[in-house]
Amino acid sequence: MDYSKSGNPKGTRHTLRGPDHAQKGAPKATTPPRETKEQLLARMKAAAEKKAAQKEDKA
Repeated sequence: MDYSKSGNPKGTRHTLRGPDHAQKGAPKATTPPRETKEQLLARMKAAAEKKAAQKEDKA
């Protein structure tokens, strides 16, 4: 039995990705700016207050 013919076919190796992949002069991907510690704390406090208010409304 020829075991090389069984199973999934092997993928292509060492092939070019095409003309659109990482062209020179293409715009770089930008990451969104990180929030500061003060912004993070303010967001967490607002979420905690909102959750506490919802909990009081249910009771």
